[in-house]
Amino acid sequence: MKVVAKPISMVAWFDAKGVPHPVRFKIEDEEEVVIKVGRVVTQDREKFCGNHMLIFNCQSVINGMEKMYQIKYELSTCKWILFKI
Repeated sequence: MKVVAKPISMVAWFDAKGVPHPVRFKIEDEEEVVIKVGRVVTQDREKFCGNHMLIFNCQSVINGMEKMYQIKYELSTCKWILFKI
């Protein structure tokens, strides 16, 4: 996987404990692409440069191919980042 670290617009639902569950996201490159999160493989927490983040390793079909990628949710700012793909 290659590090891209791009901000994304995410659609997610939150359970009663406040844990987000990603559904789909939009990334704007040359064109706007919507990717449905097929499966969350793992979920972790990390502290990166003093910022607490939730790390989601996911798997989806993108352009007809099964791909793994990593998205991060920054807890203090509520921002989503496509970190690796």
